[in-house]
Amino acid sequence: MKDLQAVIIGMGWVSDAHIAAFQHVAGVKVAGICSRRRFSADALQKQYGQPLKAFPDYHAVLADPSVDIVSICTENAAHAEQVLQAIAAGKHVYVEKPIALCFADARKIRDAAAASRVKVCVGFECRFSMQLQMMRSVIDKGLLGRLYFGEADYYHGIGPWYGQFRWSAAKAGGGSALLSGGCHALDALLFAMDEPVEEVSSYSTKNPNACYAPYEFNPCSVSLLKFAGGKLGKVTAAIDALMPYYFHIHLLGSQGSLLDNKLYSEALKGGTKERWSVMGTSLLDSGEVLDHPYFPQMQAFADCIVNNKPMPLTGIEAAYETHRVVYACDLSAQLGRPVRLSELA
Repeated sequence: MKDLQAVIIGMGWVSDAHIAAFQHVAGVKVAGICSRRRFSADALQKQYGQPLKAFPDYHAVLADPSVDIVSICTENAAHAEQVLQAIAAGKHVYVEKPIALCFADARKIRDAAAASRVKVCVGFECRFSMQLQMMRSVIDKGLLGRLYFGEADYYHGIGPWYGQFRWSAAKAGGGSALLSGGCHALDALLFAMDEPVEEVSSYSTKNPNACYAPYEFNPCSVSLLKFAGGKLGKVTAAIDALMPYYFHIHLLGSQGSLLDNKLYSEALKGGTKERWSVMGTSLLDSGEVLDHPYFPQMQAFADCIVNNKPMPLTGIEAAYETHRVVYACDLSAQLGRPVRLSELA
């Protein structure tokens, strides 16, 4: 079978991670790139070690019948329109989070994908990380018993030292602390709790340090989640932290607790509540996108296209639900009141 032909849209910070991952995916060939900047064939060959076609614009990519996959790495504000155009053109889509900056556009994408035959995969690649796969295994094997509380926190310092800061600090670019990065933590919590969210309450604030002054929105938020079955959750999204990157997960259950890569379980004989057991796994301890688990996610994406199966873990339905909770949290912070998810239907 002929390899799927993928084109990378946007040549910013994350595009190198997409190219590197797709270059190792069985059944996929990175055929080209599309950017507002101009790249020579020689420069692309030298940087990526293979010939890549430089498309003049996005419409040329969508009009090319040889292109199977578009991998969207553009600025956040461009995602929704580009995804909708790709679906209409019959292209499979990998899109970085957020899929859209507002609920209405996210719903359009969900509906368009459902009415089409294309596959859509969303950049919640952390679900494919060793840490979250280990977390899910611990839950599925009953080592925590019945979960009743969980928290997931995203601490990062996205300031002027990042190239994206020129646009992501704007309300129309980054959107919110959750949309900019904290959605990874919220998505991890939803992955763990595996239950619909019923209501959220959220508050936001801002680091007074001058380096973060350009933010047009509060880049730090805390959200409380009430799940339909009675579970509770908490998510911190701080993209203005002055500290090393930290992705924090803490789950409490009727038979034990999980803290990042540490576990206590009454289901395991010989343990003690005074000491954690450390699990041998790789932590999500870097904000550098080249360290993120794109390869296993993109291999799963290619496999679901070839076999015409639903995208596992990060398909459009799961991602849409995560975004819906994000929008509810941001609305709660804006209105200063709890928001029920039924308000975003």
